[in-house]
Parts: sequence; C-alpha cells; structure tokens
Amino acid sequence: MTDDEEDDAVSAVDLKESLEKAQICQQRLDREISNFLKMIRECDMAQEVLPSFLQKVEVVAEASRETCVALSDCLHLFTKQEGVRNFKLEQEQEKNKILSEALATLATEHHELEQSLVKGSPPLSIFSEDEFYDALSDSESEGSLSRLEAVTAHSFDEEADPPSSRQHSMSEGKDCGGGDALSNGIKKHRTSLPSPMFSRNDFSIWSILRKCIGMELSKITMPVIFNEPLSFLQRLTEYMEHTYLIHKASSFADPVERMQCVAAFAVSAVASQWERTGKPFNPLLGETYELVRDDLGFRLISEQVSHHPPISAFHAEGLNNDFIFHGSIYPKLKFWGKSVEAEPKGTITLELLEHNEAYTWTNPTCCVHNIIVGKLWIEQYGNVEITNHKTGDKCVLNFKPCGLFGKELHKVEGYIQDKSKKKLCALYGKWTECLYSVDPATFDAYKKNDKKNTEEKKNSKQVSASEESDEMPMPDSESVFVIPGSVLLWRIAPRPPNSAQMYNFTSFAMVLNEVDKEMESVIPKTDCRLRPDIRAMENGEIDQASEEKKRLEEKQRAARKNRSKSEEDWKTRWFHQGPNPYSGAQDWLYSGSYWDRNYFNLPDIY
Repeated sequence: MTDDEEDDAVSAVDLKESLEKAQICQQRLDREISNFLKMIRECDMAQEVLPSFLQKVEVVAEASRETCVALSDCLHLFTKQEGVRNFKLEQEQEKNKILSEALATLATEHHELEQSLVKGSPPLSIFSEDEFYDALSDSESEGSLSRLEAVTAHSFDEEADPPSSRQHSMSEGKDCGGGDALSNGIKKHRTSLPSPMFSRNDFSIWSILRKCIGMELSKITMPVIFNEPLSFLQRLTEYMEHTYLIHKASSFADPVERMQCVAAFAVSAVASQWERTGKPFNPLLGETYELVRDDLGFRLISEQVSHHPPISAFHAEGLNNDFIFHGSIYPKLKFWGKSVEAEPKGTITLELLEHNEAYTWTNPTCCVHNIIVGKLWIEQYGNVEITNHKTGDKCVLNFKPCGLFGKELHKVEGYIQDKSKKKLCALYGKWTECLYSVDPATFDAYKKNDKKNTEEKKNSKQVSASEESDEMPMPDSESVFVIPGSVLLWRIAPRPPNSAQMYNFTSFAMVLNEVDKEMESVIPKTDCRLRPDIRAMENGEIDQASEEKKRLEEKQRAARKNRSKSEEDWKTRWFHQGPNPYSGAQDWLYSGSYWDRNYFNLPDIY
C-alpha cells in the first residue's frame, strides 16, 4: 500500500465506529417516527388525517427499521472480518520473525567473514535507526531499475570526510578536467568525479533488510551509500554512448547491414550496466535532463512523466537530422529472495530518417544477485526482438542467463530474419564486450560442434544441479571465440583507469552530471544536474546528500497531497501520452519546443 493510500485507508475499527454512529442516528430516527405515529393516533384529529398520509409515515418507519437491521448485519460482518485479518496478521508476523532470525544469523556470519578479510580500519557503525523516506516508495511497482528503492542516511564522523569532498559548488568541474575547449572547438569533458566513492565493504545490506521483512519490495529503502551520483534519467542517457553505430547504420544502403548496426546499438546500450551495482537516484516527478554532445552528433531531453507508476521518457535526435531515438521506461521489479529482477517495460524506437525506416524493441531483463549477502553481480537475460517496420525484417537476440557452469555468462546470440523468417545473418558476442556477425550456416555448424563439446565437459565434471548457487560464476574465458569469417560490429571501449574508484563509471557516464556556469545559466531549473542531493554525493558529502534527499522527497510528497486536496492533475511539460506510431503500444511521445528555451511556469521541485 502506498503512503497516499495509507492516509486514505480506513481500518475496520474506524468502520465499526462509523457504523455504530450511523446506527445510533438511525435508532433515534426510528424512535422519533414511532413517537410521531403514536401522537397522531392518540390525537382527537386522527380521524381527520388522511389515510394515505398515515400509510406513508408507516412506510418510512418500516424503511428505518430495515436500515437498522442492515447496519447491524454490516457491523457484525466487519467485526468478524477484522478478527480474521488480525489472526492472519499474527501468523504472518510469526513467520516473518522466524525468517528474520534465520536470515540474521546467515547475514551476520557472512558479514563477519567479510570483515575478517578486509584490511584497514575497523567497520563503521551500524546505520541510523531513524525513519527515512523515499519519494517513490509509495508506488507498489516503483523502483528503479537497477536494484531497490533507495534513500536514508548514514552519519559519518566529520573526520572521516576526505578534504576534497567538502564545499564543492554546482559549477565546479575544472579540477576534474572539464570546461576547457580543444583546438577544434569541441568541448573537453571531465575525466573524473570531484570525489571518489566511499567503500561499501564495511556495510551490510542486511542492516536495512532486517527491518523490512514482510514489506513490499517497493517499500524497502537503502542508505545513500548504495547509490551512485546520477539520476535514473541520466542513467537512461547512457543508451547514447555508442551513437556512432546509429550514424554507421544510416550510411549503409543494405537494410541487413543497417539492421546489424541497430542490433549492435541495442546490445551496446546495456553494456555500461556491467559492475554498476550502485543505484541511480529516483527522479522526482517533473525532473528533466538534457545532454548535447556535438562530438557524438546528438542532443537528448528526458522527463519523469509519471509517479504512479514511475515512468521516464526520453527523446534524442541527430544534430544532422539523420535519426530520432525515443522511448519510455517503466522498470517493473520482482524479488526472488537472493536477487532482484528488473524488467524494463516500455518501447524503444529508432528512426533512420534518410531511409524512412523505424525500428522498435524492448530491453532485456536485468537481474542483480546477492542482494542480502555476498558480492553483488549483474546479468542480463531474455529475448530482444528488433523489428524493421518498413522491410518486415526482424533481429531476435537471446541474452543468455549464465547457466550452471557459467559458460553462457554475458552471451548474446541471435539471427536477422526477413519477413518470411529466412535467416539472413547470425549475430553473437557478449553484451559486456563485443558483437560479431557471421553467415548463419557457419554459425549453426559451430553451435552444433560446441554443444557436443559442452556435453562431454559436463559429463566429466559430474556436477549436480543441487550445487547451483547465486554466486557469480566464472566463464570459461573472458573473451569471445571468433568464428572464422566473422565481422566485428561493435567492441566496448575500455573504462578509464580510475573507474573502480568512480562507481565503475565509463568515460561517457563520468560526464553526465558535469555542469559549468555557462550551462547552469541555460538549463531549466528542473534539470537533475541541479539536484542538491546528487551533487552532494558526487562531491563526497554523504551526510548532506542524505539530508537533501529526505528534504526533496518530503517536499514532493507535500506537493502531491496538495494536488490531491485541490483535485488538480499533474501535467507533463515536454511529453504526452499516446500510441507508438509504429508498434501501437502505449508510449510517451515528445511534444516539442524544449530547445526553444522558453522555460516558464516550471514546477519548483528542488
């Protein structure tokens, strides 16, 4: 149940009191009518009163008595239901207590083992027991995408704050390599964040989950230490890291070659998620983000268009008017005990304007393992079907789950087919590394031989299914075996040397929250670069980030309640809801005019 729903919810006790009051009023009405009838009958003028009038009064009296009986029955049923509900609640509380104790023992032992292996200072104290709020935790399907709902605070001693993390202004960035221009006039972007991330080794997620046993997944909150200093809107922008693949697709005359590049772009869009176990901040309703990259040839605008459920919409376009890329994402979470599965509902659309083509697809499912104990790790799995709505060609990619022996870890395989389902091309690789194309007959022959070798290896190992665990498996090899005759479509760029200290950000992600004074004077006040909680975390000010996050969420909650009282509906600014022009699925489409820079009547969300 959401926070708003809890405010509006009525308990059985309240219903009972209300019904009892109604019953008292009805009984009083019944007495008054009875007295009135008695008075008329005893009156000397009774004979002169019209029979129809007396009959009507008796009908009213009978209706009053029937109402009293109905109210009594209703009160009895509610009282009985309250007893059943209390009994079930006690049973669930007992089950949760047993589960909590068992998990606490497991998590404590695991955490102590981890601490015994950690060198350096002793573990930091346990998290604050204070109650904290998440602006999106009152939606039963919210969460973001990456893992769990996040916010709360952990107080660090002042002495523990690194000197470089203090007193950073919004527009500071030159220390990190940002703000200068190259000789060719293209802006030089920063290559580092103002402050490195805090170590999470001394923190146990169990210290939070132990207080949340039995709660809905969307109600679980995490300390800000488990976040990364980006909004989910900025995280979505990482789709554009390999925009060169779109430009490359536009340059080909052959539709199969264009589909190959589009498929490579779809795979590359999730590559940055590898080892990114930090959770992006949940966007506030009405929050926006823009990014203009002259060097990559695109500009993008995104907006948080819905709170129930949380939906993020984006629209990107080529600076040379060669493509339009847009979509809306609604991450649906499922909790499986030791892992969280995020299914990114929503349609992704790419239009190649020069060829008058449109491609649509949905992203694979993302799963974060070991959310209670152990090392967090991510895998992507599920089928992704890319459709060319002009030619009827389809590319069906299978993001493989890791499997028992880890042989399939990160693997992606599939085919490009024409509208008669004839295989035109085979694709294979790893979403963390690369993607190749090869003749389908050659690929099928390789797969047949590989399957035979796998079965022989499996028999020699003699590992039973009972040994399967949630620990991250080690693949047979880190690189992809290249089938003779293959063509490389995409290879991931190496991450910067300081990536591990910077939330495992790619070079592209390192730039997303960069802001200088010139940009600050142009972007709207709803841009998430101006969010004080994200900025504080980027600067290493964890306490301030937690305080600001709590303030923003309480402010959003108050605004939502005020709209509810005034019966005012929220109106999106840059997107509107409607059917996708190609798939027909419900979508959020760009309304235009953002780049006119007329930012009047914007909501005050920060």
